[in-house]
Amino acid sequence: MRAAISAIAEKGPAAVRMSDIAARAGMSTGHILYHFGKKDRLLLEVLAWSEADLLARFQQAADQAASPSEKLALFVRFYLPRHQGDERYALWTHVLAQRHDDAGRQLLTALSDAWEERLEAILLEGRALGRFADVDPTEFVIRAVAMLNGLSGDVMFGRPRWQHASADAFALSALERELRPAGEV
Repeated sequence: MRAAISAIAEKGPAAVRMSDIAARAGMSTGHILYHFGKKDRLLLEVLAWSEADLLARFQQAADQAASPSEKLALFVRFYLPRHQGDERYALWTHVLAQRHDDAGRQLLTALSDAWEERLEAILLEGRALGRFADVDPTEFVIRAVAMLNGLSGDVMFGRPRWQHASADAFALSALERELRPAGEV
């Protein structure tokens, strides 16, 4: 998986070849094909591996956070791409553009659900402590993820507005406004 991530980061998910990955892993292309069958399946598995790693790093940071507000800020930072061309997001974009069988769709759904579950947990913790407004969790998560996905596309596309402004700060400000308890300024 590390060899695949390295090759994908260098060449991009569309241009990387199974032979590029095999060479970096010190294996034959046949060995890679035996395990994954085709490039699209390999990229899906690499995405799952990458997301598991990212979620683990997010959870470790969130476990150290002092408040739900800090966890929300961490969520936004880990969710959004770091820059135009962010390799992880490039991989997401490429994988989502492919046709998938039921198993592939289930895997992609599980990856998305994992992020949504963490956001809902942050919301519920903040509500229980009286730090967040009493918003509907399902609707909030749908709105928040839709906004974050849209911002991710903007950042990856290289929209000029994000060259001098922070997509993270914009997203966090919007989420905090929605979660501000009634009567707070």
